[in-house]
Formats: sequence, C-alpha cells, structure tokens
Amino acid sequence: MIKLAPSILAADMMNMGSDIRRVLEAGAEWIHLDIMDGHFVPNFSYGPALCARICKEFPEAFVDVHLMLDQPFKYLDAFIGAGAKAVTIHVEADGDMHNMLKLIRERGALSGITLRPGTPLSRIVPYLDDADMVLIMTVEPGFGGQKFKEEQMEKITRLREMGYKGEISVDGGVNMSTAGICAQSGASVLVMGTALFGASDMKEIVETCRRLG
Repeated sequence: MIKLAPSILAADMMNMGSDIRRVLEAGAEWIHLDIMDGHFVPNFSYGPALCARICKEFPEAFVDVHLMLDQPFKYLDAFIGAGAKAVTIHVEADGDMHNMLKLIRERGALSGITLRPGTPLSRIVPYLDDADMVLIMTVEPGFGGQKFKEEQMEKITRLREMGYKGEISVDGGVNMSTAGICAQSGASVLVMGTALFGASDMKEIVETCRRLG
C-alpha cells in the first residue's frame, strides 16, 4: 500500500495546525518536514522546536524529517529527540554517511538517504545497507511547486532491480498525474505538497494514492 506524506512546506503557515489535522483526518499517516539551513539550499525553514510541537500535538503522525543541511550530524539528536520517526540526510552533505545512518537507527528512527536530481545513483549505493529509506528528489531541493522530472524514476527502477527492499519515497512535483508513475516505478511513499493541501477533497486523493500500491 502506498503511503502519502503531506509536506507541510505547502501548508498555510498561519493555520498549520489545522492543515495538519485535516490531512491526518483525510487518512494520511505521515507528515513530511523539510529542514533548510540557507546554505545547503538557498532557503530557510523550520527547526527542532516545530518538530517537537507537531509530535506533541499529533502523536499519531509519523513525522518524516528531510534534512537539507550542510552538517546534518549536528542536528540528528535534536530532531530524533523532538520525536521524528524518520530522518533523511543528503549524500552530498558533510560527514560520515555510514556513521550518521547508523546513529539514526540506534536512536530508534528510520534512517534515510537522499540525493539531488543531478547526483548519480552510484553515490548512495555504498550506504544502502544502512538506509531504511531512500528519498528520490525529482526537483532541486529547497523550493516547492517545481515541475516533476520523470527521468528520475529510473533511479527507483534501478534500486528495485538491485534488490533494495526499504521504503522508496518520491519528493517533487507529485500530484494525481504523476503519482501513478512513481508507484509503477517502485515507490512506496509519496511526498505531496500543493496538490494535496490545495485539493477540495483530500480524502479522495489519499485513498486513490493508497490504491496505487
């Protein structure tokens, strides 16, 4: 069954709590939280305090944190301590990937690794045994509302052909026109932002995406 991970980057910042409640009541189980430092990507977003508040207010939610940071190691404990159930780091970031992924697991969260669209899949292959999840970016990280790059689906196909059994998540331009392409390629988690938060019937979207798997 496909999991839907609403990205709160697309939520109404003045009504974030009610928007999160709406997507959870519509049937979504995950909440995707993008963390940006203004260095690794040219934008800023949230910190551990928001993660902690979401986890406290919505304990039923599986909070999935995507760290777009130059030095993710400095913040692993903070986000896992705040309640994150999954933490994904970029292979292009600084630090020992093996050690960071192992630390995430040891702290009780799912370990995830991701890569920019222009980064070859071969960069993450050495770390797959330590990764519970791979996040495939179909757009450059840091901004919402970008166009889906279908050629990135080849990375998912190759991962499944290699025998990777973990979660494969897709982020960037995922909507009702592209969700089926992701699922057919082998994705198990869809990160959806504007297409979900701007929908008139969130429940229908969640249920339709679930049936894709």
